[in-house]
Formats: sequence, C-alpha cells, structure tokens
Amino acid sequence: MGKLIGYARVSTRVQDTDRQVVDLLAAGVRRDDLYIDHGVSGAHARRPQFDKALDALHEGDTLIVTTLDRLGRSTSNMLALADELRAQKVNLRVLNLGGGNVDTGTPMGSMVFTVMAALAQMELEIKRERVNDSNTKRRTAGLDLGGRRPIFSDSQIANARRLIEQGQPASHVARDLGMSRATLYRRIANLDAQQWVATYPGSTND
Repeated sequence: MGKLIGYARVSTRVQDTDRQVVDLLAAGVRRDDLYIDHGVSGAHARRPQFDKALDALHEGDTLIVTTLDRLGRSTSNMLALADELRAQKVNLRVLNLGGGNVDTGTPMGSMVFTVMAALAQMELEIKRERVNDSNTKRRTAGLDLGGRRPIFSDSQIANARRLIEQGQPASHVARDLGMSRATLYRRIANLDAQQWVATYPGSTND
C-alpha cells in the first residue's frame, strides 16, 4: 500500500490550519508526511510546501487535501494536476468534496472531481458574464463603470466631433476612445458649452 501525503494551506498567516491537520491525521496521514503552507494564496503558482509534497509522492501514493480549493483557485489547473497525478499513478483524495470523500483513483471519484470542477468553472463563467453584461448596459447608458477614468483633452473631443460631422458613425468614434456613444455626445455638448462661454463671456449674465 502506498504512502498518504497530506497537504494543508492557509492564505494568511493569521488563519489556522489546525482543523485541516486534524482531518488529515484522521484520514490516516502521518504527521511526518504533512506539508503546510502558511500565508500563501492559492492564486500564487509558487507554494514551497506544496512543491515538496508533490516531490514526496511516488507511484501508488495518495495526495490528500481537505477541500478542493486547497489545490488552487484555477479549475483548469486543478484538473491538470489530477491528470498529471493519474499519469504518475498517484491518487488524489479530497476529503470534503460533495459532502463525502472523493478519491480520484477510482472511476467514480474521478468523475465526481471532474464534474465538481466543471461546475465551479461554469459558476465562474456565469459571474464573469453577468459582470460584463452589467458593464455593457452601464456603458450604453453613459454611466460610470468605476475605477480611474481616462482623461481626454478638448482637442481629442473636438477631433471626435469633426469625425462624426464628416460621416463617421458615432458609435465607432466612441469605441475608439473607449467610451459609450452617450458619454461622447455629453462630452461634445460640454465642449460646445465651454466654447460658447469663451466666445461670448457676457452672455450668461444677460
């Protein structure tokens, strides 16, 4: 029977791995075969203890983690890792995936792992789609999307107005500037107002 290698990780140094360690020990991992990364995010490619855990694995061994997210935040990377371990004839066991133990060394466990990872990826894509849709609607309405706004000079806005007057579609001109058509029209109106005041400074006091 192969060796059980346990891996635990916390993203910040103030978090505690005790719960993960207890679960890994209860799963049969020897304390000497535990590898723990402290203050390391799953988004980082470099995880020293995780690399050591992988180096310690040999054919017939099993890598054990408590939850799927201990392996990383990228679903594609997690699936690639599972495939790599399988090619090396090393099993991957996730203790709390789907409410029970899942061992990718078995056909059923491999299927559950793949389905759960795919669902996680789908959820991420849906969230990204919703954000993009929301941004598109706000951009069309000329609303602020947040973040640092690009700074456009009066000459850029005047040039955009000239292009529109020459027959260029306003939507294309606005897109090249990185703004919505409504925002471009508003900027042109503001520029026109400024030029009017500059040309007829006393007109606002009439």
